[in-house]
Amino acid sequence: MRMMRTSAVLVPDQGASALSEDYFRSAHHLRAERVTHTLLIEDGGGNAQRVPLIVRPIEGTPYRDAISPYGFPGGALVGLQEVSKEEVDWSGTELVSIFVRDRVSGPRCFAGGTERNEVFFIDPRLPVAFREMHYRHIRRNLRLGFVSTACEAREASREDREGFQEAYRQTMVREGASSRYFFSDVYFEELFSSPYAWLVTTHAPQGGVASAALCVSSDGMLHYYLGGTVDAHLARSPAKNVFGTLAELCSRRGVPLHLGGGIRPGDSLEQFKRSLSNASSRLHTHELICEPTVYARLSEGRTGSDFFPAYRSPRS
Repeated sequence: MRMMRTSAVLVPDQGASALSEDYFRSAHHLRAERVTHTLLIEDGGGNAQRVPLIVRPIEGTPYRDAISPYGFPGGALVGLQEVSKEEVDWSGTELVSIFVRDRVSGPRCFAGGTERNEVFFIDPRLPVAFREMHYRHIRRNLRLGFVSTACEAREASREDREGFQEAYRQTMVREGASSRYFFSDVYFEELFSSPYAWLVTTHAPQGGVASAALCVSSDGMLHYYLGGTVDAHLARSPAKNVFGTLAELCSRRGVPLHLGGGIRPGDSLEQFKRSLSNASSRLHTHELICEPTVYARLSEGRTGSDFFPAYRSPRS
């Protein structure tokens, strides 16, 4: 008896089929990210997985491709995981390629995957010990009158929400971040309204937010999602008080805190997060080519880097 091949189709439902009680597959996140479809993969035996996607036109062509939303969404796995990409019939998607950002830790959508940058964790099940310098700075800030709080984001005051957004904006300007990271007020409103988001703030002695972070609950852990420090308080490193409070929060909840990694391997942000952590892992992505012939034609002259899809890489 011939086995049915695993098949993939696109469902134009704004990700509704992939919804779960995890922030990165929640209605708030999928709306904020403007998710357009669900990638539905079935094996013919009642097993499936559902991956939220943003479908995009490929400029100057009649074709489309897709990318998963920001963060670590993976997919809703209903008995189907670690799928071999080579065994899937992708023709039903009518896409040229798909780029999938998987969960921080398994189970993963597809077998294999590309290892990306190293990311770091504070796991309360393991000994937690910041560097002594961090403890000194935290204690100094407490003596100076810096005060840290943690609450569900939807219960935060308007002043704390606005203070967070300003701290985040100033940090992105300092870091020269791309336009992708300057989120709209609507995006932040979705985040603050989520039942899976927490706001941690460190207030300056004279009042006002000095540093803050939004963390979200997804797939069995808390994730440091967005954060920043206002320029005026940068010298005091109040972010260390924020991370100390985040460590206390994840310890109370009994789950690991995913800190993320740096912007580039070995940069100062990576070193800072490494110094706070007691565990690490690597992110995984999946580069799916659904129409190999079309992909090759569109990618001519742009195959010299690991950028995916190659036809969207900047021309040299």
